[in-house]
Amino acid sequence: MTAMERPIERRQSGGITAHPIAGQLARFLVAGGISTIVYSAVYLPLAMFVFGRAHAVLAVPFAFAVAVTVGYVLHSKWSFRGHGGREPGGARQAKFVGVQGVGLGLHAIITWIATDLLGQPAWVPLVPGLLLVPVVTFFLNRQWVFR
Repeated sequence: MTAMERPIERRQSGGITAHPIAGQLARFLVAGGISTIVYSAVYLPLAMFVFGRAHAVLAVPFAFAVAVTVGYVLHSKWSFRGHGGREPGGARQAKFVGVQGVGLGLHAIITWIATDLLGQPAWVPLVPGLLLVPVVTFFLNRQWVFR
């Protein structure tokens, strides 16, 4: 079979998830959805009842710490299963935490802009944050952490 025939066979035999990146992306979205629910379940009560709108950004690190723990297990065991090699020791975990740090920074900036600068309710930053951050972290995870 030639290299040109393999993509055609892959599409015919298994649908969209037969392509490695499509399957990873589908699993990443499901795992990310679970992490998002966890993040929101921690962030919203803290932002609304503990810190208040004026200090909602203080809830972000707590929510991210819980969500990143859940996310690492889901992504390493399921989303990127079979993708690339496995680094010894804690190198992969450190890289994962670094990628999540980028996500944390993005969420914090979005939250600060929405609540502090624009005076929006605490739930507003969830919308742009939960659309932008997963896209950025998927590609960083795929290219750097789980390669």
